[in-house]
Amino acid sequence: MATLPITELNDRAREIFRRVVEGYLHSGQPVGSKTLAGAVGLNLSPASIRSVLADLESLGLLAAPHTSAGRMPTEVGLRLFVDGMMQTAEPTLEERAAIERGLAAPGPIEAALAATSAVLSDLSACAGIVMVPRREPRLAQIGLVQLAPGRALAVLVGEDGAVENRILDLPPGTLPAMLEQAANYMTQRLAGRTLAEAARVVRAEIASGRTALDANSRDLVERGLAVWSEDAARRPVLIVRGQANLLDEAALMDLERVRQLLDDLEDKQSVAELLDLAREAQATRIFIGAENRLFALSGSSVIASPYRDREGKVVGVVGVIGPTRLNYARVVPMVDFTAQSLGKLIG
Repeated sequence: MATLPITELNDRAREIFRRVVEGYLHSGQPVGSKTLAGAVGLNLSPASIRSVLADLESLGLLAAPHTSAGRMPTEVGLRLFVDGMMQTAEPTLEERAAIERGLAAPGPIEAALAATSAVLSDLSACAGIVMVPRREPRLAQIGLVQLAPGRALAVLVGEDGAVENRILDLPPGTLPAMLEQAANYMTQRLAGRTLAEAARVVRAEIASGRTALDANSRDLVERGLAVWSEDAARRPVLIVRGQANLLDEAALMDLERVRQLLDDLEDKQSVAELLDLAREAQATRIFIGAENRLFALSGSSVIASPYRDREGKVVGVVGVIGPTRLNYARVVPMVDFTAQSLGKLIG
């Protein structure tokens, strides 16, 4: 269902809708007409309020749980509120100081990112998430060792001494001498370069015919580069902290939703793909419930913001995952401030 513009609601409907949403986000409980009738400044009878509530429900903005006479916003209603009515509040001095203390954690950058994710989780009562900039180590050596017909072990050694292995499929008829020639060639071209830099050099040489490799060895080189390049592009580098915050009293009443949410969080590749949608955003993005495929079944919301280095290049994403009943007005600027602070740290 497409979200109608907020201007389509008259003043009375807009005010009642706002109070229902804010009341629900504050308490987690449906808001009834009697509660609204007793609110200061509304000056409407319960009957008039019930009529407006019914109209808002027919528009798909509110829903009435069968266990309650009150109303709560639908995901469509939450989107309308977030986009057209929400008034954000800047993080408090205490919140800013807590985030900055997390960023000041000693040790490697990953330690600061993990600490910041934990702080954001505590402040928002959600799970904090940070997509870490992918490291591009300088390479020292690549080896290819035949394991069996059609299978080889590709070994990558970084200048920092790190070693990683991958299984490589081989074309029929591959001989050990071909593997050795391909590995020697890649080591010569990769030494001191990142994988991305080396891949550009090697592919340019192969395309221009400036290499003495035969066709079989060229194929092995391309296969070797492909397995590493694909792996690096897909590998999510993700820090998640505060999953326990998702197990609140309301969540424990729906254990299947909790199980689904925790299963979703375990699939870090899918979480990273969702956060990638925020990489190109100019500001904080909000995904509510079924708006994102990953958390559609658990009915969770994601607030995420890209963080940039001093040159303005996006290097990662920071955010929170929680129930759709989030204090969006408070959490959105908190995530935005964290992203700005991370950008200053990354430099």
